[in-house]
Amino acid sequence: MIDHKKLAVIHIVKKELNLTDNEYRNKLERICGVRSAKNLDDEGFRKLMLYFTRSGYYRSAKDGITFRQKMYIKNLTGRTGWSEAHFTNFLKKYYKKGKIDSLSKKEASKLIESLKNILKTINE
Repeated sequence: MIDHKKLAVIHIVKKELNLTDNEYRNKLERICGVRSAKNLDDEGFRKLMLYFTRSGYYRSAKDGITFRQKMYIKNLTGRTGWSEAHFTNFLKKYYKKGKIDSLSKKEASKLIESLKNILKTINE
């Protein structure tokens, strides 16, 4: 069985893809052979994430933000305790972008480092 963090990632992706419960369970069964993500092992998790990252929803420009960066940024932002509006203002002020999807890979890397430093400050 997979840990709760991986399970949370799966449910975030399900929500972002706007999958109905039936669509989601059908994909789980077709790709991994289970009807519930709770029954996935690490290999099943990798297969499912590979499928999701290859979906059209997560394809970005050649130099655009990667799925992995996007998920990491969302995790870090959640840990800051910021509201979505606060995070959007931060992006606009320091990166001149309104959404993380419009970041380049390089900008996303800088944002990740910024958020990690902010978290260090918050946790001290």
